[in-house]
Amino acid sequence: MQKLIKTLTGVLALSVALVLVSCSSAPSAEELQALSDLKAEVASMEKTTADKQKELANLEKMLAEQNGKLQQCQSDQEAVKKALGGQ
Repeated sequence: MQKLIKTLTGVLALSVALVLVSCSSAPSAEELQALSDLKAEVASMEKTTADKQKELANLEKMLAEQNGKLQQCQSDQEAVKKALGGQ
């Protein structure tokens, strides 16, 4: 019996919640403006993210170039050492 009462109480609470949630059939002007503002913010953030990804790619490219130059310098240094008799 108590289980039935708990179940009926739960169903009643869920029904009331659904009725309260579905009272409005259209968004208000404030909600539409908030949505528009959020969409603009999302677009701005996506652009910033894309810009930062391009910047990261450029920095990684520069780092790879610098690492290549460093390896070439180390290779040249080893060649000079060998030419000088391994000092």
